[in-house]
Amino acid sequence: MSAGDLVPGGLPAIALALSAGIGIFFLQQRLPSGLLVLGMGALLTLAAIGWRWLRLAALVVIGFGYAYWASSPLLTQPFSESLLRQDLLIEGRIAGLPDQTPERARWLFDIEQASHQGQSVRLPERVRLSWYKGAPALAAGERWRLLVRLKPPHGFMNPAGFDYERWLFQQGIGATGYVRDSDQNQRLDAGPGGDWLNRLRQQWRTHIITVLGETRAAALVRALVLGDREGLGPPEWQVLTRTGTNHLLAISGLHIGLIAAAVFFLGRWLWARLGSLALRLAAPRAGAVAALLAAFGYSALAGFSISTQRALVMLAVVLVALLARRQLRPLSGISLALVAVLLIDPLSVLSYGFWLSFGAVGALLYALGSRLGQPGLIAGWTRAQWAVALGLLPLLLLLFGRASLIAPPVNLLAVPLFSVLLPAILLATLISLASGWGWPLLMVGALLEQGFQLLNILAELPWATLGLGERPLWVWGAAFAGVALLLAPRGLPGRWLGLIYLLPLLLVRPLPPAPGTAAVTVLDVGQGLAVAVRTARHTLVYDLGPRFPSGFNTGSAVVAPYLRALGIGEVDLLVVSHADQDHAGGLSGLLEEIPVARLLSGEPAELESALSSGVTAEPCQAGQQWHWDGVDLAILHPSAATQLEGNDSSCVLKITTGGASLLLSGDAGRRIEAELVRDYGQALRAEVLVAGHHGSTTSSARAFLQQVDPRWVIYSAGFANRYGFPAKVVSERVDHLGIPSLNTATTGAISFLLPARPPLGPPELARAQRDRLWRHHPAP
Repeated sequence: MSAGDLVPGGLPAIALALSAGIGIFFLQQRLPSGLLVLGMGALLTLAAIGWRWLRLAALVVIGFGYAYWASSPLLTQPFSESLLRQDLLIEGRIAGLPDQTPERARWLFDIEQASHQGQSVRLPERVRLSWYKGAPALAAGERWRLLVRLKPPHGFMNPAGFDYERWLFQQGIGATGYVRDSDQNQRLDAGPGGDWLNRLRQQWRTHIITVLGETRAAALVRALVLGDREGLGPPEWQVLTRTGTNHLLAISGLHIGLIAAAVFFLGRWLWARLGSLALRLAAPRAGAVAALLAAFGYSALAGFSISTQRALVMLAVVLVALLARRQLRPLSGISLALVAVLLIDPLSVLSYGFWLSFGAVGALLYALGSRLGQPGLIAGWTRAQWAVALGLLPLLLLLFGRASLIAPPVNLLAVPLFSVLLPAILLATLISLASGWGWPLLMVGALLEQGFQLLNILAELPWATLGLGERPLWVWGAAFAGVALLLAPRGLPGRWLGLIYLLPLLLVRPLPPAPGTAAVTVLDVGQGLAVAVRTARHTLVYDLGPRFPSGFNTGSAVVAPYLRALGIGEVDLLVVSHADQDHAGGLSGLLEEIPVARLLSGEPAELESALSSGVTAEPCQAGQQWHWDGVDLAILHPSAATQLEGNDSSCVLKITTGGASLLLSGDAGRRIEAELVRDYGQALRAEVLVAGHHGSTTSSARAFLQQVDPRWVIYSAGFANRYGFPAKVVSERVDHLGIPSLNTATTGAISFLLPARPPLGPPELARAQRDRLWRHHPAP
């Protein structure tokens, strides 16, 4: 009995129905009742026995229920916020490869037992830990007792940018935290336990670093051999993204396929020369067995990451069909692989790699399948690159906001070269491990470094990437339809209309604020401050958030993606209130991404090291004013006569429309606030006040609050930050004055529209707007 006899549409319909059910589950904002899901599934399944047309609906509910079952351990047992800032004693084992640098160690930890003040507590099974001071050498599988502080899986939440909370959820991580300095930290078992595979991978990583040193070549080899990409920093990923070659460093279908193909042809050739054995098992089938074993081994080296699991399953479908002598249609093959991937890990549907992998295969099948005639090798390869590049263009723009324009010609040459280089890298690594000869590994490392230098040159081309802002849903629908037309067979009339369907991607832009109004967004950058202000034709950014020792930079990771999503290509005025890292740390990151016409700061000299060529910082001074599109902007502090440094040098900026005002004071303290009250009086009033110094006791004096008389006070602070901001005395003072307040730590980014005439409307909160099952909802 075939799949078509069971369900209308056969295997493709089964795959579509199951994946639709899983996808619908992850679109929910709240976890539904388990009994309701079980009851609906049982009823539909029973009904589908008699009515064949109900079977697809039953499969959708089964997919929904399967995703519910797979996700419930994380969703039904969240980390208790009553344990925030509490010392917890945990025991368990290191999972995966620890990422260790001289400054810190970071790794996954599987908890076996935990206690708080001697009482047993229940914690998520898997957490992500960091050890910042004096971390010993750590190895995969080791069992430790550690004194830690944990917090729920919480990340920045902005209208655009990376969803860290979704990534943690997809990885099965229920909490994050750090190790405290304590005598209780103790290695209980140095053995690998059951994690011998990752211990082996760690030994290989150590060997690669020993031979190549702490170099970029070593980081590239580690990524290609072990799937360990921790050695690559933001600059390297920037180059790879701009050239469209980042897929070459993420072990996936290309890598698994290359190794499997090489072993298949080698195995078939060798087996055909073994005489009697070749009579018992056909050479192609022997090659398929060898290829499957090689693919499995390479996936194991990569730690069976989600992308390698997906590639291994897709390859296994093809090779098992070959072994079974079954003719497998391409559509049935991809459908079977889709079902297998989702059954192994339904949470993989949350991965961008999932969509890109199946999207690339689907584009190839659609563009190249069922075509008459066989193109030559070069023509076929060129068509394949064109199909993947064009087929994935709307998806890349939808998921990431930009795509590489030079990716097709670069990959046209890079992928064939890579198909030769990858087996050479693996062989050189094996030779180095087996014999101790490091020169083959040094040679391939040098080749990788030279290749990367060439990519770096290409990445600097100004037109290397296409960036787009947010677009309405219909624009994306038209774009996918346009791609489908352009990739259709040549005989189809009207293929040229695909270009027309793609035009809205370039022509339709997010609407700017109306003249006389200003759109303000206090971005969520953790313990720091970053504010974006747009008028009808201008953009101002006030502060840029922090830069972390790991290289993570909120200027490039938060502020720039937000501006790109709005279609903003240049910042007209950048005000860096002062040089503290939580305000100025993101400066270098933003300047690398988006040009800035003018830069002001309360401490311009201290910013020189972060400035790119052609950008200079001027001092901000009281009296500087601008009139943009019916909106007034004015610097209120510092005056030219004062010599200040640190927090009190902060630029104080007021933005005023006909209907409301916004006041930004950076980290200015109470002395400066008193001067502002004295000098400006009633002119200091503003409907929205961003609290000074993140709600510290050094700012937000009662007299200042009473003079400003805001309708809203905004705190820009990090969740569960070690300073305790906003301070209790400040929040109580604000509450006592009857002023509503919001905190980016609990709401995510906060957006207001300062109107041309009263009244001021309510704010938009990013955490509420982007609510999903995995979203953390901190207590106020």
